[in-house]
Amino acid sequence: MGREQVVCRVKYIRCARYCRYGANICHDCRPSEYLEYGGWCKGVSETSSRGDFPLLVICDLDRNNLFAVPYSTICFLYTTLRKSDNYFETMGKAAKSSRKFAASGKLKQAIQSRKKHQQMQKKIQGRRGTHGKGKQQAVTEADGSEHDDDDDEKEVKGGKDAKKMTVEDFLGAEFMDDNNDAEEDEDDAGGDELDTDEDEEDVADDQSFASVDDLEDHGTSHMLELAQLAEKDPEFYKYLQENDRELLEFTTAQEGRDESDDEDDVMDGDDDGDDDDDEMGEELPILTTGILKTWQKALLEHRSLRALRKLLIAFRSAAHMNEDDQVLLWRIDNAAVYTKLVTTSLRYTPIVLAHHLPYKTLPNGKFKQPSQSAKQKTLQKLTLSYFNNLIHLIPQLTDPDTLRLALTESAKILPYVVSSRKAVKTYLKKCLELWSTGEDDVRIAAFLAIRRLASSTDDSIVDLVLKSTYLALVRACKSTTTYRLPSITLMKNSACELFCVDHGVTYPHAFGYIRQLAILLRGGMKTKTKEAYKQVYNWQYAHCVDFWALVLGRACDAHAEAERGGQESELRPLIYPLVQVSLGAIKLISNSRSYPFHLHIARSMLHLTRHTRIYVPLTPYLLPIISSTLTASGKPKSSTLRPLDMETHIRAPAQYVKTRVYAAGLVEETVFLLAEWLGSGPVHGSVAFPELIVPIIVTLRRTLKNCKELGKEAGMVKGLLERVEDCAKWIDQSRSGINFGPGKMDEVEQWEANAEIAESPLGKYLKVQRKSREKRKRMIDKANKGEDEILED
Repeated sequence: MGREQVVCRVKYIRCARYCRYGANICHDCRPSEYLEYGGWCKGVSETSSRGDFPLLVICDLDRNNLFAVPYSTICFLYTTLRKSDNYFETMGKAAKSSRKFAASGKLKQAIQSRKKHQQMQKKIQGRRGTHGKGKQQAVTEADGSEHDDDDDEKEVKGGKDAKKMTVEDFLGAEFMDDNNDAEEDEDDAGGDELDTDEDEEDVADDQSFASVDDLEDHGTSHMLELAQLAEKDPEFYKYLQENDRELLEFTTAQEGRDESDDEDDVMDGDDDGDDDDDEMGEELPILTTGILKTWQKALLEHRSLRALRKLLIAFRSAAHMNEDDQVLLWRIDNAAVYTKLVTTSLRYTPIVLAHHLPYKTLPNGKFKQPSQSAKQKTLQKLTLSYFNNLIHLIPQLTDPDTLRLALTESAKILPYVVSSRKAVKTYLKKCLELWSTGEDDVRIAAFLAIRRLASSTDDSIVDLVLKSTYLALVRACKSTTTYRLPSITLMKNSACELFCVDHGVTYPHAFGYIRQLAILLRGGMKTKTKEAYKQVYNWQYAHCVDFWALVLGRACDAHAEAERGGQESELRPLIYPLVQVSLGAIKLISNSRSYPFHLHIARSMLHLTRHTRIYVPLTPYLLPIISSTLTASGKPKSSTLRPLDMETHIRAPAQYVKTRVYAAGLVEETVFLLAEWLGSGPVHGSVAFPELIVPIIVTLRRTLKNCKELGKEAGMVKGLLERVEDCAKWIDQSRSGINFGPGKMDEVEQWEANAEIAESPLGKYLKVQRKSREKRKRMIDKANKGEDEILED
């Protein structure tokens, strides 16, 4: 066996084999795992191929009187020592290093890991037993019933004989489960059963993390090594003085090391258990500004890990201050101290961690986790505990500035905790809640934190962020009002930026969600029921179509692709299915009450057309709205209803049907969208614009001829018709001097790129209409806010 030994409070045990070559102990065995049972450490060894008979070697604390005990007698010996209270009491008080190790939580994690490993081995052995030689039969004890306790333990074990016990069976000590100490019961009672992959994520917040202080001892040893170097090799030391002064001037933070033992005991949580919980609560130290200033000085001047540990333990007391079931180590009775503690922890922790554990940022903006090292493993649990406490504190913060600071600074901790999937999911959930419901400044800070999380090099985390963000957006879009619309627009724009970071990662999500829209549309087209129609004609469907139009419009923007050297985006193949789904949703229901939904989809397609310069035929869906409204049978009803806001309605209320105010709003909005579509690059910038507008002109003239009641609305259509005809003449004059045909596409594209469509009659008309609509919208917003404004026609 190797020379590594694990010393526990009472004794330690190691496994050995009797070697046939004459040695009492075979040194080829190596301890791999350790567990504690009532003060014993049991090492599971990888047995040597030369050994024949397994033995158990027991040493006292001084490593004297080494003797081997065969398995035939070890059960009685083990049980007797465990039941001997006087034996354990005579060992005295445990050393402080042992108490710190127990407080670090490693022992409890090892116990849980060991038990799970044993359970897995049982299942594997059980499966192997059912194949091959048939059922295993219980074997009775060879040496009779000398000890009743051993017989009972064998029955619990399922009838295994001591002679049949393996090293795993014995060191697992499952035959002693019924006689566990109270100490074992306490360890098992508090923990939940978690997967093996998440064992490292369960960091108890009430740990002292005293091992962090040991990291600063390396600075002292470094100074001693330099002093020895000056004596042994003065020439090299002189070279360092001339070329690397920073190495010789290395100093460590020594502040706070001479504090009283009482404070150390409180910080480490190493109480003897003699005092009651009430007395402990009365003896909690009060955190003052003086203590905070001492920690701040150590953090700023020396980047002290000891001061960071104390600060974060105090931060935990602030995060769980009003909770009865938490063990707190500080009492905070001043609001100013509480605020100062929170802000200090938020601002200083990323700085100290970046100093001791720097991480890399790739050229594409993604970050990599800090490299694995002993310091990283030691600080990992402290950082994760702080991060969990911060997540717990964020919902309690009410001040927007402090909340924004918490989100901003917590994003800087992500490279150190991104390996903990449980913490990442909880943090992402909190950020998405604030992104969906907070104020504008808080929303932006939450989105920046989410975007920082999406900058991880782990693709699984990026997938989790994209999926959770989209679902949060869909839930927020369930209802849309005048007051909710700006926040929904902000969420769509920010989520669009997130989905456009990596087009390759976004493609599977975009494909799946657009496919879901198509499935809902197909269900409505097949069943043609009211419930199936509601699956399509709702706010969530409309906002999802608009969101993916934003994503594809930004990812496949013509100018962006030109900047990338003509390289097309990986999301470009999704434009066609999105357009087909959108136009199919418009055709699903064609009554007048559904026209607002049609206009919403048309706006999304217009945005996609304008940015990607892909021709999307919208006239077959806009012209019927104008024609059916102006040529409706019967005189429109007059009413005192307010004009219907097309941006916050997808279905007109029943009282608006066949009213003049509804007809006027429909015609005004549809005429503007038609003008925007005609003025877009793929249509207005096309050399074939005069030919494209022929069906439109014919339809609009026929509509105006049959219109008899709506004179004002007909005037809007007539004004658009005149500008379109003037623009066609302007295009004819511009292309009169060309000497190339339609077959020379390079020259055609060059001519379209140089065409100044903004100076055309239709372009000037659109400028006036946009300014008028923006002015009216500002006035309506002021009126909604209660400001004195007069709305003019």
